[in-house]
Amino acid sequence: MEVAILGATGLVGQTFVRLLEGHPWFDVKYLIASQRSRGKRFRELATWEVSEEIGEMRIESLEEFDGNADLVFSALPSSIAGKVEEKLAEKIPVFSNASSHRYEEDVPILVPEVNGEHLSLVEVQREKRGWEGFIITNPNCSTAILAISLKALSKFGIQRVNVVTMQAISGAGFSGLSAMQIFDNVIPYIEKEEWKIENESRKILGKFENNKITPASFEISAITTRVPVLHGHTEAVFVELEEDPTVEEVKKSFESFDPLRSLKLPSYAKPLLYREVPQPKLHRDLGRGMTVTFGRMEKIGEGKFKYITLGHNLIRGAAGGSILNAELAYVHEIL
Repeated sequence: MEVAILGATGLVGQTFVRLLEGHPWFDVKYLIASQRSRGKRFRELATWEVSEEIGEMRIESLEEFDGNADLVFSALPSSIAGKVEEKLAEKIPVFSNASSHRYEEDVPILVPEVNGEHLSLVEVQREKRGWEGFIITNPNCSTAILAISLKALSKFGIQRVNVVTMQAISGAGFSGLSAMQIFDNVIPYIEKEEWKIENESRKILGKFENNKITPASFEISAITTRVPVLHGHTEAVFVELEEDPTVEEVKKSFESFDPLRSLKLPSYAKPLLYREVPQPKLHRDLGRGMTVTFGRMEKIGEGKFKYITLGHNLIRGAAGGSILNAELAYVHEIL
């Protein structure tokens, strides 16, 4: 299938390009960015050694792109993504990393290992809007990492979640933070991030019934911080469960969690791996950046646990997650 990448010169956009090189199902044909990049070869803007074919591709502007592709991966800023994605979705599938459509009733926030059944919302969306295409979003990067670990716990019944994130600077984009802001510092505030984690988690772990998603009912509270780490978001998670499993039972639930293995999706890797002390520098690239690491698992009361989890924010939490969404849609013949 011929693919267009919107926002191809940003951090997430370049990650899309890198991950899709040599993909067996998706062939990158169009690289779309702003007017200032129009006409440049991709190699002039890439931050890694690109292949000859990709490097010679010319950047098209968003204004001149006519939607002549089989599907689109969008790494556009949320400030402009909304209308652009809607226009394209009238004709072709759009897999979006932006937050513009995540909270609409007929748009799924998809994490394939967690809520693949929410793909059924696509038909509701198409019928309601009269589109040939559709929009599927992936969650905020911290939410994606958290949701996988919560899904492994869900069989015990989740009542309450508290989470503190320690998020890498690449999550703020190329120009998101100056060195003076982040060097020798921790910034305990990321705009809108806490609301996203709290609300997206409940939607992702909610039930698809009567052609809509009923959000999960557990309580959740988040504090988000930016830390001087290049890639990889680390999260300290505290959960209260309805049941009272042992630490060994909870670990086993995490370690055995591998729901899509039989589908053999090209981007799929084991979702959860245990490491005693998870660290971004050591563990963010496990499973080619798609594996979430957990550790420091400890029981702190009846049905209460704390643990650390981390994942690569640009891969598991952004471009890689969106590509996995498209692969799941492909094997379910929704594309």
